[in-house]
Amino acid sequence: MGKLSGKYAIVTGGGKGIGEAIVKRFLADGLEGVAILDYDRNTMETMVSTLGHASSEVLAIPCDVSNDKQVEEAVSHAVSTFGSIDILVNNAGITRDSMFHKMSDESWDAVLNVNLKGAYHLCKYVVPIMRNQSYGKIVNISSISAFGNVGQANYAASKAALIGFSKTLAKEGGPKNIRVNCVAPAFIETEMYEGVPQEIVAEHIKQIPMRRLGQASEVANAVAFLASDEASFISGQCLIVSGGVSAL
Repeated sequence: MGKLSGKYAIVTGGGKGIGEAIVKRFLADGLEGVAILDYDRNTMETMVSTLGHASSEVLAIPCDVSNDKQVEEAVSHAVSTFGSIDILVNNAGITRDSMFHKMSDESWDAVLNVNLKGAYHLCKYVVPIMRNQSYGKIVNISSISAFGNVGQANYAASKAALIGFSKTLAKEGGPKNIRVNCVAPAFIETEMYEGVPQEIVAEHIKQIPMRRLGQASEVANAVAFLASDEASFISGQCLIVSGGVSAL
């Protein structure tokens, strides 16, 4: 039996990149069912059509995680289909990079609303379910940018807040057997690197002691561990997946 046999999950931003890798790893680990929430319907549905996991139930739910009503409806759909939610991965995120002195209110709000408030919305509706069943695992995808990165004041603020949010939920949820952790990737080879000049990619790689970009599947491996019962006494932690890049 797989490590996630009999479990049901919600993964936000699951249509591509790290989210897609997480969904595929969960299914490989025997997950019973997964609800994929993504803003981009076409990308998500195309990805789902390639999964080929007939033994697992996969729901593709278009959802803007910054919209409370859409999240409420998406969670309700997942619960009515699965009967419970055992695992929540808050992966949905966006960037609107610029130097702070040039950053607009719209760019600040957009990033905080998706990256941080989106996680709040999901937890708002999923945590009560987990408390009622006295069981649950939440993994929030932060970033090494949480520790500061030029041109990403909004993104860094949102990802740093996720760490504090996770640690607080871990303390509150512990008595109800709810574990909450973060994974903070560094330079991961996803769609964001498409079109990036090779000289910039090379500079990023120079910062990595392992001298290569990380793979989405390597982030998914960390998430899968934290979502499994193998991590049964790990909560309130931030696992940095960086190839050795210092977070400080």
